[in-house]
Amino acid sequence: MPKQPRRKPQPTRRLSARFWANTIVIALAFIVVIVIVLVGRAQSASKQDAAPAVVRADSRILQKAPTDKVTVVEFLDFECEACGAAYPVVEQLREQYKDRVTFIARYFPIPSHKNAMNAAMAAEAAGRQGKFTEMYSKLFQTQTQWAERQDDQSTVLRSVAESLGLDMRQYDKDIADPTLRIRVMKDQTDGVQLGVAGTPTFFLNGEKLTLTSTEQFAAELEKAWRR
Repeated sequence: MPKQPRRKPQPTRRLSARFWANTIVIALAFIVVIVIVLVGRAQSASKQDAAPAVVRADSRILQKAPTDKVTVVEFLDFECEACGAAYPVVEQLREQYKDRVTFIARYFPIPSHKNAMNAAMAAEAAGRQGKFTEMYSKLFQTQTQWAERQDDQSTVLRSVAESLGLDMRQYDKDIADPTLRIRVMKDQTDGVQLGVAGTPTFFLNGEKLTLTSTEQFAAELEKAWRR
C-alpha cells in the first residue's frame, strides 16, 4: 500500500489566528483606556460643577465690557427693598463704566420673601427669550406693585413680562419647566457657599465687597481698573 504524503504544517493559519487574537486584545485595551479617560473627565466636570463659583458660564450678563479686566457680580433678590434701593446706583455705575466694567446678576431669592422665587423665575424666563436685562429693570421699576405681599403675584409678574413683548406661550412653558427653577436655585446655592447672607451682595473680580456708599463703590471700581 503506497504511503500517503505527509501534510505540511500550516504556519500561516496559526499566525493569522494569533494576529487576530492580539488585535482583539489591543482593541479591548484601547476601549478600556477610553472609558477610563471619559469617566475621569466626567468626574472632574462634576467636581467643578459642585464647587461654588462667583460666575458661571450661564450667569446672566447685564452689561459686557470689551475686556474682562473688571467684573462686578451682584447676588440679588428682586423683592428685596435694599436691592430696589441699590438698583439706581448699579444703573449709574453701569453707565459710568460701560466701557470698562462687566456687570453680572445672579439670583438669591430670600425664602421669607413670598414672591422672590416667582420674580427670579420670571426674569430667567425672559432671559431665555433674550430679554433678561429688560426684565431685570422692569422688575425693580415695578417692585412696589407686587413685592412685600403674602399672596402669589405670578399673574402680576406675567403682566410685567407681557409688557416687554415676550412670547407669552413660550413664557408660560418656561415657567412650568422644572429646569428653570433648578437654574435659579443653582445661583442661590453658589451664593450660600460663597458666604452670601443677605442681598444685595456684590463681588468685585471674585472678592466680596463691603460697601457703605456709592462713592466707595465707584472708588473700588476705579482701583480695580487701574491695577
